[in-house]
Amino acid sequence: MAYSIGQVAEKTGLSSYTLRYYDKEGLMPFVHRDDNGRREFTENDMDFVDLISCLKETGMSLKEIREFVNMSMEGNVTLEQRLAMFKKQRDEVMCQIAQSKKYLEKLDHKVKYFEAACVLVLKKDWKTFVILWKQLQKPVNL
Repeated sequence: MAYSIGQVAEKTGLSSYTLRYYDKEGLMPFVHRDDNGRREFTENDMDFVDLISCLKETGMSLKEIREFVNMSMEGNVTLEQRLAMFKKQRDEVMCQIAQSKKYLEKLDHKVKYFEAACVLVLKKDWKTFVILWKQLQKPVNL
């Protein structure tokens, strides 16, 4: 079954504009066009579009994605290079996750701080404030 660009946009969450842009940038050389020049996507094409989205959302540049697409089009002779590319991207994502966890700790600390401040200032509840303040004394590493 062939899917139109609108159907692919609906299924992937990417806009038609973004899909056209990706095609123009050489990220989708595998997409066939009908006699009228309209793009026709297969299930495999949509899986590849999902992979492109994954790589983009995890911080890979369009240039790097284009390199990956070109290597994919070359076939099995580029398997080791693609593996290296994915290992590098996985490492990048692991670093992003670690940084996000640190940011979450910082935000959790600030939430506790403002909860304590609200209890003290707005409710004038010293007993609850002291309990919350003691919890704040645990250091946050950033």
